[in-house]
Amino acid sequence: MKEEDIRDIELDLLLEGIHRRYGYDFRHYARASLRRRVANVAVKLGMDHISQIIHPILRVDAAMSVFLREMSISVTEMFRDPDFFVALREKVLPYLDSYPFLKIWHAGCSTGEEAYAMAIVLKEEGLFRRSRIYATDFNNESLHTAEEGIYPLDKLKKYMANYNRSNGRASFSDYYHAEYKSAKMSSDLRKCITFANHNLVTDGVFGEMNLIVCRNVMIYFDKDLQNRVLRLLSDSLCHRGFLCLGPKESLRFSHVAADFDVVSKAERIFRKRRFPSGPEYRLEEDCP
Repeated sequence: MKEEDIRDIELDLLLEGIHRRYGYDFRHYARASLRRRVANVAVKLGMDHISQIIHPILRVDAAMSVFLREMSISVTEMFRDPDFFVALREKVLPYLDSYPFLKIWHAGCSTGEEAYAMAIVLKEEGLFRRSRIYATDFNNESLHTAEEGIYPLDKLKKYMANYNRSNGRASFSDYYHAEYKSAKMSSDLRKCITFANHNLVTDGVFGEMNLIVCRNVMIYFDKDLQNRVLRLLSDSLCHRGFLCLGPKESLRFSHVAADFDVVSKAERIFRKRRFPSGPEYRLEEDCP
């Protein structure tokens, strides 16, 4: 048997053990990315082979924490992809302005930067006081950082540039307080955000949302898992609600393509149809 085949068996055993022991299901993550991340876990635990990390991960909480940190994708920043926030201001929020109360789900919020960015946009567009943002992630350590709302001050220059490019209407410095080498987000922004643990892979429908933002999360999933998560997101949206994906993610040829119209092709913003088309329908105007 080839060495690569043996490593695949070891990886399958590890993922099955984690699923049965802790309930986390990583079995349908994109395989190439998964191999790299598990290899990084082995290095951090001082071991050479996947088979060696199975025992500590299943038996030692600290080892499992190392695994979860590696699997939690925390590449994020405030107002990441500024053009998306411009489209949000111009093509989404004007439609939602007619609702008496807005429910927004930020799925896979990581350490919370983009949830705070959403709160800032809502404030500037006059929707803040009647909105609730539900920001979720499966990593409790990331959620703790998000709840604190404290970020390294040296990142604020990039965040400020993103904010200005996103058509920010005020001074970005109005939204945080600088202390030593950290910046703490305004407590007023925190009032409309609820941070909670939710696993897109294993947990169920999350209410009836007017807007769902799930950007740059599904690029790490295989096709089957992408379809499962997209169905979950579609089922969590009210009729005519909006779904926002990342620049490398698409609804084209997915099982829920019939549920949506394209609002912004470039920024991957979609609106749920009142009456979905048949199962053969495809978003041909969407990008591959």
